[in-house]
Amino acid sequence: MRTDELQRGIADLGPWFHDLDLEGVRTAPDHPLGTFLDDLWSSIASVFPADMRGSTVLDIGCNAGFYSLKLAERGARVTGMDNDQRYLAQARFAASVLGVDLALHRLDVYDVDLLGRAFDHVLFMGVFYHLRHPLYALEKVARVVRERLVFQTMVRGCPDAVEARPDYPIEERLVFEKPGFPAMYFVEHRYAGDPTNWWIPNEAAAAAMLRSAGFIIEDHPAPGLYVCRPADHPLRRAGSPA
Repeated sequence: MRTDELQRGIADLGPWFHDLDLEGVRTAPDHPLGTFLDDLWSSIASVFPADMRGSTVLDIGCNAGFYSLKLAERGARVTGMDNDQRYLAQARFAASVLGVDLALHRLDVYDVDLLGRAFDHVLFMGVFYHLRHPLYALEKVARVVRERLVFQTMVRGCPDAVEARPDYPIEERLVFEKPGFPAMYFVEHRYAGDPTNWWIPNEAAAAAMLRSAGFIIEDHPAPGLYVCRPADHPLRRAGSPA
């Protein structure tokens, strides 16, 4: 594809949230968040094998396919899902330009089970805080993870965590006032101008919800970023895809 055709195709599908390098042409060179995607990728790139031939990947909320393309380039069979048709069109365009094969589906995270299968590696990044029912979604996601979940969410509040006891008497009140107790902040209207920013956890809540959904946290390389593996957990055993 000639450079002018490439530029025209990018413009026709814009605006882009993912800044991709398509044969030397950037899709969002003036992104307000700068190089955040590259920064996140540098935190998780080593989690995945260099040779992923034979491995399956699910990218939930794939957007224009930044992570999907990275893992497909390593040989993985990548499935991307998003509920925004424009993002999926961008991902198809990018995959076509780069000669990468992606299986793309228009699906909401609550319907992830409609894919009818589990995946070796699942990315669930930049989606959690956009959900009205985040724990329900995380439980659905847990059932399709075979080996590894890479999870990322916006976090706010205290970065430290209070080690919660297994139980508290009904009279206990003070623990809820400690800054590091697991908490979710509900956004009634907008945050950062975005009406889909619904629930923003602190670090303690993000970790606690992952454990509650049936994961063991193996690494926490950056704020809001967690690398997990499935545990033998009742939620996972109930109705897990093969």
